[in-house]
Amino acid sequence: MSDIDDQIVEEFRANAGRVGGQLAGMPVLLLHHRGRKSGIERVTPMVYLPSDDENVVFVMASNWGAPENAGWYYNITTAGKAEIESGTETYPVTVRELKGEERDRVWATVVQRYPVFRDYEKKTAGIRTIPVVELTRA
Repeated sequence: MSDIDDQIVEEFRANAGRVGGQLAGMPVLLLHHRGRKSGIERVTPMVYLPSDDENVVFVMASNWGAPENAGWYYNITTAGKAEIESGTETYPVTVRELKGEERDRVWATVVQRYPVFRDYEKKTAGIRTIPVVELTRA
């Protein structure tokens, strides 16, 4: 995935946060995180759900519907912090995983706005529940 991610990062930065292809029309951010084992700084593009609070966004650890969570999910939930690039701005965020009814409420909005996440949910049914993570400007 790194070649695809690298292309998305390049397009994102060249177009002030807008990308095309399979992510066209969806809000995308770049998540800066450090490997919890390696310590290596990484940048991962992802779709996000805006919140009513302009300081909060939600990201979903769908991993394209794979049976396991992506490494970035473990990196940020372990660290409790990260940075995001949104448009042309980069800023630190705190990290909080949503649980129970709160997670389910946000997830319902995600699948309503971005139907591809319903496909990911079907792929992971009976294997895992896709985590939803709140990122709040620090």
